[in-house]
Amino acid sequence: MITHIVMFKLKDRSAESIERTAQVLRDMEGKIDVLKHLEVGVDVLHSERSYDIALVTKFESMEALEAYQVHPVHKKVIEHMSQVRDASVSVDYVS
Repeated sequence: MITHIVMFKLKDRSAESIERTAQVLRDMEGKIDVLKHLEVGVDVLHSERSYDIALVTKFESMEALEAYQVHPVHKKVIEHMSQVRDASVSVDYVS
């Protein structure tokens, strides 16, 4: 299993903007066959160093993760995120 985690800091850090973007991420659930687990968390601390949203996804293999990266549904999410994010960081590991 491969776990893929991405954290996003948004340009607009208002609660409405964060929730709207969190929903864009949640909307991938059930639409990408290689995506075995999806969890979206919204930060509750709101410190200066906090990121606003965490996306945790799981895949059966690296090939599945690669297929996810180019899936049309994920590509639409990437378009949205490129417009609203200020910064992002990620980690991928065998789980």
